[in-house]
Amino acid sequence: MLASPLTHACPHPCAHPFLHSRNCKLLLSSSALARYKPLKNPSLHLLLRRSCNGRRFNFRVSAETHVADSDTEPPHDALQPYSVKIPVGDRHILVETGHIGRQASGAVTVTDGETIVYTTVCLSDIASEPSDFFPLSVNYQERFSAAGRTTGGFFKREGRTKDHEVLVCRLIDRPLRPTMLKGFYHETQILSWVLSYDGLHAPDSLAVTAAGIAVALSELPHTQPIAGVRIGLVGGEFIVNPTTKEMQESELDLVLAGTDSAILMIEGYCNFLPEEKLLEAVEVGQDAVRAICKEVDAFVRKCGKPKMVDAITLPPPELYKHVEEIAGDDLVHVLQIKNKLPRRKALASLEEKVVDILSQRGYVGKSEAVVTVDTAPDLYVDDDEDEEVVVDGEIDEGDVRIKPTPRMLTPMLFSEVDVKLVFKEVTSKYLRMRIVERGRRSDGRTPEAIRPIDSKCGLLPRAHGSALFTRGETQALAVVTLGDEQMAQRIDNLGGDDELKRFYLQYTFPPSCVGEVGRVGAPSRREIGHGTLAERALEPILPSEEEFPYTIRVESNITESNGSSSMASVCGGFLALEDAGVPVKSPIAGIAMGMVLDTKEFGGDGTPLILSDITGSEDASGDMDFKVAGNDDGITAFQMDIKVGGITVPVMEQALLQAKTGRKLILAEMSKCSPPPSKQLSRYAPLIHVMKVRPETINLIIGSGGKTVRNIIEETGVESIDTQDDGTVKISAKNLASIEKSKAIISNLTMVPTIGDIYRDCEIKSILPYGVFVEIAPGREGLCHISELSPSYLAKAEDVFKVGDRVDVKLIEVNEKGQLRLSRRALLPDTDPLVPSSKQQTTAGPKESSASQSTTVKSAAKKVTSTGKNGSVAPTKGSSEDGVPRGKFVRRAVTAARDGPSISKDKRKKRSKATRTATSDAQSSLINGEAKIG
Repeated sequence: MLASPLTHACPHPCAHPFLHSRNCKLLLSSSALARYKPLKNPSLHLLLRRSCNGRRFNFRVSAETHVADSDTEPPHDALQPYSVKIPVGDRHILVETGHIGRQASGAVTVTDGETIVYTTVCLSDIASEPSDFFPLSVNYQERFSAAGRTTGGFFKREGRTKDHEVLVCRLIDRPLRPTMLKGFYHETQILSWVLSYDGLHAPDSLAVTAAGIAVALSELPHTQPIAGVRIGLVGGEFIVNPTTKEMQESELDLVLAGTDSAILMIEGYCNFLPEEKLLEAVEVGQDAVRAICKEVDAFVRKCGKPKMVDAITLPPPELYKHVEEIAGDDLVHVLQIKNKLPRRKALASLEEKVVDILSQRGYVGKSEAVVTVDTAPDLYVDDDEDEEVVVDGEIDEGDVRIKPTPRMLTPMLFSEVDVKLVFKEVTSKYLRMRIVERGRRSDGRTPEAIRPIDSKCGLLPRAHGSALFTRGETQALAVVTLGDEQMAQRIDNLGGDDELKRFYLQYTFPPSCVGEVGRVGAPSRREIGHGTLAERALEPILPSEEEFPYTIRVESNITESNGSSSMASVCGGFLALEDAGVPVKSPIAGIAMGMVLDTKEFGGDGTPLILSDITGSEDASGDMDFKVAGNDDGITAFQMDIKVGGITVPVMEQALLQAKTGRKLILAEMSKCSPPPSKQLSRYAPLIHVMKVRPETINLIIGSGGKTVRNIIEETGVESIDTQDDGTVKISAKNLASIEKSKAIISNLTMVPTIGDIYRDCEIKSILPYGVFVEIAPGREGLCHISELSPSYLAKAEDVFKVGDRVDVKLIEVNEKGQLRLSRRALLPDTDPLVPSSKQQTTAGPKESSASQSTTVKSAAKKVTSTGKNGSVAPTKGSSEDGVPRGKFVRRAVTAARDGPSISKDKRKKRSKATRTATSDAQSSLINGEAKIG
């Protein structure tokens, strides 16, 4: 570890006196200098940095044994396990370090209930080139093994980062970035994994706190530790880190991160929550964060590592004076250019001018010139050396030696990269100064003014809904597509129950919207974050699924961008929803707020200056980006990022009130949309009919392996039929005729038959050894057992019946599976005309019997359909007056099990006579106790 670094001057001082003050340095821990000679394999953290002409090189060597100074050794060994319980809300979280990931610069596990998040921080050994942003990357992953599950698909392992995980990465990154010190260019990586998930304690806010603690324990230089919490609102009471069950009833979902003294980031969603309530929630969250940060401070004092503050390299102060002297007057005029592209080109030209002038004066060189030779260390390892020999100019660290080698250096005062970094900072300073001193922004607006707004609907004739929203130089083309449940977005999560989103908004930010050339492909993290923010802002105004059974997809294509494109997506998305005929509850608008925190620097009174509807340059040069969406009554979504040390609740209150005024102005302009939204379904949108059936009949619609539902779709021409376990059936089609046809078939399939119902002229669909299957309604079949086909003995059903024959049947039983048992015998007299008697079958020869049977079959239909005027069966030739055929026959009693469980024999006979009629058409019906289908 780097402890009490000792500076060794470069053997050959640089030619320029200023560079001599930034000469080559060798930074070693004091323990290493004191003990490098007697130890063969010491455990040292060797930091070697050569800083000259803006270049930095770091080398680290680690062995097995840890050596530390006795006078600087921390109270607790950072490599030994240590844990602490920190109170959060109504419970404690457990923070542990030193037992997992000990080779990382910082590693912790944080436990809440049975949810465990493991987070590490690592730094690169060699610094990257200077840039205007901190080289920080964050990766968060939810391992399915944490919930005792595995992923779907072929590979059975976690792959590409999911959208939800990207959002958590942003929650971790955004509050940490403002705490990082400028001038530190070592690439930093934060990795966070969910190792255990109990389904009750959410891991996202826990991951923010874990990352803040891991950074505080590591060597990464930063200002203060951070922590994050979630705030819910249940029954009028605020809850810190609510459980997932409590969040289902919550009116607010707020994630807040900050330090013990200020707020750095908030993001959340709510259902038209007033500004006053939101501020109360922020205060509750800030108190919880403050308590956590105090415990983390004590934890870091025991287990934290020394910071690499000496690796920070800032541009020299003299460079700021040179840049302001050259470009100051020109910047005043350039920043007055209203349009973005001309102003950007003018600033680029001015930057090049500054570099050229400094080069001409000899302060900056674009090509290296050889003027001196320096002795720079070269690292090598000698595994064969057994004798300890320290040569002059070498430093022995066991088997690791640093050997001096000649290296050519460039004795220039300023690097070109430093000049560009300083120019950007000076430009930001002049922009802020113009706003504070003159009260005017680059486009001439006052701090509270909103850019000109123009909106149009119905631009795309074949789209279900479209709108073009323009605010200043920011423009969004929103398109709405309506569909059935198959268009819904399925999300695989740790909870086990796959989430089905029936509304989602997708945000696209192509490089052309800012006039640049760039990558086009998978959505970036910024696009995913902005799309989610706009989606959650619009979600509270959507109708319920019962009122509007469509899946809704909104695409927000940014065609021009100069700040606040996510809030333009909210405004354009609302107009497109109205144009698609979605019955929204109320209008919604979004606005982005900015801030200049320290106005006293530019002659102000010190009060923070809040800016409404900020542009891109005001976002980059300002101290805050606060996005707020809602209507006149309250807020639906908000997101705030701070670029300074943090803000307080009074400053946030001022920003929220000013944002409310801005939203009202934007809503008033949106109401002037021309052409206005159509507010009705497009003729190209699909039609969806919703019907309810008994839940136990859903399987009848689906059929074996989905065969029945596929046949219905093919027969009727509908696009899809979606069924749910609660009995809801959704039919989607392009025309009404297809819906009506499929609706009739499903109604017949799911009808609830009653024991005793009679079905006339039903078709035999199949014949099996044990009976025949009869279709009593389209797609609805029942079994007529061979014993129920005739009162006479029947050896084989196919001897009398064939597929396609039509018969009358009576429902005698419905089992627990919904299967139907039918009887033809219950509707016949004691002998069946279609079946020869037993005597005829025994006395007649084969030919005679066959001929007799054929004759009987042909004449039987005429006999059974002979009816009287009053509908009763008339006596026919060979029959008695009561209609019963003469001759010997076998009498079989119809048992209650066959004819219905609760109907007596006399009632059955009476009911059979009353319903023994012939229909005049081929359709089955239920008239006077008989079934009619179709």
